[in-house]
Amino acid sequence: MLRTLLRRATGSGCPRHDPWRLTATMSYSSKDKKSTVKKAKKGKDKNDPAAATDDAVSDVDAALFDEKARARRLQADENDPSLDVGPNGRPLFTATPTLSQLTRKDACSYFKLKMEELNNVLPEGLPLGMVKEFEDAMQSAVLVRQSFLDLRDNFRWIVDPPLHSSTTKGTKVRKQIVLDGPVSCGKSIALSMLVQWARGEGWLVLYVPRGRDWTYGGFFYKNPQTGLWDTPVQAENILKDFLKFNESRLKQLFCQIFDPIPLGEGAGVGWMKDGIDTMAMPDGSTLYDLVDTGIKHTHAAVGVVVRLRKELSLVKDIPVLIAIDQYNSWFTFSEYEEPVTVRSTRPIHAKELATVKAFRSMRHDDLMVGAFSHSTAVGKLRQDLPEVPTDARVNFPRYTLDEAAAVCHYYLRQRLIRREAFTEENWKKIYYLSNGNGAEIRWLVPLMRGDGMQADG
Repeated sequence: MLRTLLRRATGSGCPRHDPWRLTATMSYSSKDKKSTVKKAKKGKDKNDPAAATDDAVSDVDAALFDEKARARRLQADENDPSLDVGPNGRPLFTATPTLSQLTRKDACSYFKLKMEELNNVLPEGLPLGMVKEFEDAMQSAVLVRQSFLDLRDNFRWIVDPPLHSSTTKGTKVRKQIVLDGPVSCGKSIALSMLVQWARGEGWLVLYVPRGRDWTYGGFFYKNPQTGLWDTPVQAENILKDFLKFNESRLKQLFCQIFDPIPLGEGAGVGWMKDGIDTMAMPDGSTLYDLVDTGIKHTHAAVGVVVRLRKELSLVKDIPVLIAIDQYNSWFTFSEYEEPVTVRSTRPIHAKELATVKAFRSMRHDDLMVGAFSHSTAVGKLRQDLPEVPTDARVNFPRYTLDEAAAVCHYYLRQRLIRREAFTEENWKKIYYLSNGNGAEIRWLVPLMRGDGMQADG
């Protein structure tokens, strides 16, 4: 009943937000009008459906009122720097202005982000875990973790070897990394922060925040020339996403492969007429021209994505990084099925899709990082993945005790925890109960009570 009322309350009369993107309208303002909380009338029959509906509406109004009141208090708290205190009296927020300048001294502190800048640098979308964190905390800030700093420095040292040799002798760097680890350990957030850092350094980054989107939906056709399955709708979306942040950079990079682009079936329109099966790019074409061709010509979309992967390997003027979230969805079956008989079909593996096959392999010399996502329900994969170096898989940890201390102090600052209930004993109970799971910690901290870890009712 409560969910139904919430859906109605957020229906056509209210603005809808892209769940993958933070917008200015999601700012946490304290100027909202006071909400009126309806009180249930005495003497109503508990079994009366109308009475139950009124009670549910009252609960919704009360919840909205509490959130607005919290937002107003947080707005006032911005003027009180004495609240920004972390464990052992350390500053809760780092004063370091950029991700590039963060050091080990900044670990276990929070790095504030501006929503507008974040949306500009990650126009492909944000990880759901990051969006949920920002919404619950009513603050766009991320925890600086040592595991992220190690990931960033790994790729930084590859591009700048002298810095690596002078600061960290004996540390092995990897050009290809697969971020593995338990659910809700922060893999997707770390990957998005890596992309943000790389783009801030001027790198060319192909960022795929939802790799599973490559494996379902739209049209799919088997290409008789390649034996692979073409997905022109997905290919067009891939190219559009790549263009969002990189357009100006792509206009400066010239194509280095001059073979004609193979054409396939277009989305819902079949093959080209007159038997045309290739398209030549004009002399002097840039990578922008290549991507734009795939967007404008549906028959060329898949061929352009495959060609783009080859072109990225040839770019030497600037560092190129390929970052794939939900990478594990490329090692299992897609949602497509091939008819075998009148009554049976065969599931099509993701590696049989032309776009996935072009980007899945890590057996090359390019910089590439993929993150596993347990939200895709792929299941546990074997340790030795095909087309992935044996030493590429890195276990990304959940929160350490020190990190959990900073997180709980941050949630205290953001009024998710009652100050009178906040004790070292209580937050440690939450940490051990959740086993360092970030999402579970965020869910449990509002249940903290002054008499211990007990929820009402």
